[in-house]
Amino acid sequence: MDTLHAEARGRILAILSAGADLALATLRPDGYPQATTVSYVNQGLVLYAGIGLDSQKAHNIEANPRVSLTLTLPYAHWGEIRGISAGATATIINGAAGLASVAALMVRKFPEIRRMQDAGKAPDWGSVLVLRIEPQVISLLDYTRGFGHTELFAVPPDACAGD
Repeated sequence: MDTLHAEARGRILAILSAGADLALATLRPDGYPQATTVSYVNQGLVLYAGIGLDSQKAHNIEANPRVSLTLTLPYAHWGEIRGISAGATATIINGAAGLASVAALMVRKFPEIRRMQDAGKAPDWGSVLVLRIEPQVISLLDYTRGFGHTELFAVPPDACAGD
């Protein structure tokens, strides 16, 4: 496994910026993984997702913050497949300032939120938990470099510090 370098980071950021949804896997109390689809935003390599306040995901993460995720960009044929999978740590964001910052990112990436807010149909932010997801290891999938091409990177602790 290589340590994440600038060129690979750029390719990963391009995928994160182009994507909208990811599959997030948490660990249930009975030991089974639970995968669900969530919309996300990112600041650098750090991802943020809103989840239900009393959701199974929230309970799973409170018990065990280790998560896995995967996302694949849309493609017309296999030669265009690009995506990532990652092992990460998820924490619940507390505090109005942190929540406001993520809400602004969400509204910017998903303008339908603003339209829902204007129409009085947006979810109450008080019923949503916001996750901060920091990758520890990332597998970069890029079939434009050959069928089945993957690269595995360790994400050093300081790689997300400014994100």
